[in-house]
Amino acid sequence: MDSTLAVVLAIAVVGLGLVLGGVESQRRRADRRIARTERRLDQALNHLGIDDPDPRLQEVRELALSGKKIKAIKRYREVTGADLVEAKEAVERMPGVPR
Repeated sequence: MDSTLAVVLAIAVVGLGLVLGGVESQRRRADRRIARTERRLDQALNHLGIDDPDPRLQEVRELALSGKKIKAIKRYREVTGADLVEAKEAVERMPGVPR
């Protein structure tokens, strides 16, 4: 009886791990899709010359234009919740900011 219980528990743990791993994988894929969509939207807005009216992003742009690119990237991450790569790309896409 004890060995049967151990086997059932082991199977349950493995199954739970697989389910949770699948959910995490789906979340990461969704995060990547959202990030791609946001990048495309940012590119379209920049191409059309439309600025984001969020005053916090204006602060980010001012930091970047004044040569404080690292602080601008950090502030962008704080404002948007973006990861480091997304924030760096977004700051570098801002008009007038050197790459």
